[in-house]
Amino acid sequence: MKIALMDSGIGLLAATAAVRRLRPDADLVLSLDPDGMPWGPRTPEDLTERAVAVAEAAAARRPDALIVGCNTASVHALSALRARLEPDIPVIGTVPAIKPAAAGGGPLAIWATPATTGSAYQRGLIEEFADGVKVIEVPCWGLAEAVEHADEAAIDAAVVAAAELTPGDVTTVVLGCTHYELVAERIRAALQRSGAAPLVLHGSAGAVAAQALRRLGAEPAPGAPAEGTLTVLLSGREGELPTPALHYAEGRLLPAIGPLADRR
Repeated sequence: MKIALMDSGIGLLAATAAVRRLRPDADLVLSLDPDGMPWGPRTPEDLTERAVAVAEAAAARRPDALIVGCNTASVHALSALRARLEPDIPVIGTVPAIKPAAAGGGPLAIWATPATTGSAYQRGLIEEFADGVKVIEVPCWGLAEAVEHADEAAIDAAVVAAAELTPGDVTTVVLGCTHYELVAERIRAALQRSGAAPLVLHGSAGAVAAQALRRLGAEPAPGAPAEGTLTVLLSGREGELPTPALHYAEGRLLPAIGPLADRR
């Protein structure tokens, strides 16, 4: 089994680690776009063009499925990617986990990039899945960029700023950007109120990994031999994981499990 994941940067690490834990025998192809990142400030048309190029680089390695490990790319480019690659390669998008978060009753906060916060896309998900639940949309200025570069001071500052915008009665937080899952415990620590019930965080990585296996008709096999290979594509060129990726447990997990080579 070979599963590809794509993003402009290292936000795909959370989903990649989730796939690796479910199927340590799967070969992985990570397709990043250092030449074109960040994608967030781009127009939808420009972002889609970059995303299609990154996806096609991954598709050339003949994966069995492609995970779009980026909320922004899923919003703007998922239809184009599916039109280009399916049915030959199933394409799995990443959607903020608003539905399971709202099931807890709230009040809940959605931490997302400023571009996503207040967008018609996110408002549509809230109306569809969180009707009747108190929802606060929190723009996280600079957090994705700080995580991408493993800038500790910038991460702390961005988390503190977003925490100050989050009401004290919030019981659940949706991590609406894949980068945020890499610093989930720091977000929890910033928001957890003394004496309150433990804060519930909802990311998308586990659900996306499970959906990829379902699309392939495969079962989780966490006890399978850790023989899966790892190939990294940087704007189409084969390379290595960016150094900041190894700052996070999800990034360090990858080379520890399988050889850094493509099994062809």
